[in-house]
Amino acid sequence: MAWLEGSALADFLRGLGIWTYGLLNLGHILGIGSLFGAILLLDLKLMGLWRSIPAASLIRPTVPLAAIGFALAATSGIMMLSFNTTEYHGNPFIYAKFPIIVVGLANVAIIQRLGAWRRAAAGAPAASGDRTVLAIFGALSLLIWTSVIACGRLIGYW
Repeated sequence: MAWLEGSALADFLRGLGIWTYGLLNLGHILGIGSLFGAILLLDLKLMGLWRSIPAASLIRPTVPLAAIGFALAATSGIMMLSFNTTEYHGNPFIYAKFPIIVVGLANVAIIQRLGAWRRAAAGAPAASGDRTVLAIFGALSLLIWTSVIACGRLIGYW
């Protein structure tokens, strides 16, 4: 990870001034809030809450919001990490966070290919077992992204 700290990106960001890290941190928090806020609503719906609200009504706004939040959190996170990457060497939470993010993204890729998801997103009638499948993936998603946030918070305390 030392290559990131010595990169042109890191040099550029450090040269922008004292407020840069704080602004990146703010962007990271806003990204996480957008990502997790959207995911929380959608996952709770997938797990069976708000049965009177069609899943498609929540999917339409939450999926793009989660994607934007992830892009903002990932971009700002990499930029923040570039400031002092070597300081995090040996921190188990940073080494846990990245693979968990990959698992979270894999979960997204898998669920979006499921017939249950496609029917829910289209507002089509559910097939037998759809609720169970969506509830499992929703619960898994909530666990994954909560773990990512927990690891992120614990990085600073190691």
